[in-house]
Amino acid sequence: MDDPDQGKPPTFWQMLHSVLAAALGVQSGKNRARDFGHGKASHFIAMGTLFTLVFIAVLIGLAQLALHLTAR
Repeated sequence: MDDPDQGKPPTFWQMLHSVLAAALGVQSGKNRARDFGHGKASHFIAMGTLFTLVFIAVLIGLAQLALHLTAR
């Protein structure tokens, strides 16, 4: 059976899913083939960079919260 999304570039949510899967080190072969076949590298680089910055900000925020709660 043919996938109806075959040949179309990945949507924002599909790219986000791929970036999160890459961060965890898990990705299905079907999604990987879609990303490499129809996605633009610049979009994945931008989304990966944004994800990394948000991830770092969350870690810093959690560390600050932990320090604030233990300083009482």
